[in-house]
Amino acid sequence: MTLDAIKIISELEESASQMKLQAQTDARRMVAEAEEAGRAAVAQAEEKAAAELKELAAKAAEEAKANAQKIFADAEADSAKLKEEAAKRLQDAAEKIVERIVNG
Repeated sequence: MTLDAIKIISELEESASQMKLQAQTDARRMVAEAEEAGRAAVAQAEEKAAAELKELAAKAAEEAKANAQKIFADAEADSAKLKEEAAKRLQDAAEKIVERIVNG
């Protein structure tokens, strides 16, 4: 082999070695970027889930409040009806007692 051929082979080997190192560096960078993108996607998904959970909790609380108000209103209406019936029955009972006393 001539000296020029050895020099060319040596340069090619050095070039191949540099290309290999550059490929390894690029691969590590790509892996790191992919991991960072994955972490960012997970963080974004967690934030979105937390926001949705907060929204659902607020909606559930509002629905529970509305249901409780309806139940309270229904209970008050029922209570008013029962009081009205009780007052009417009390009046009827009082009239019957007076009638029994008077009629003996």
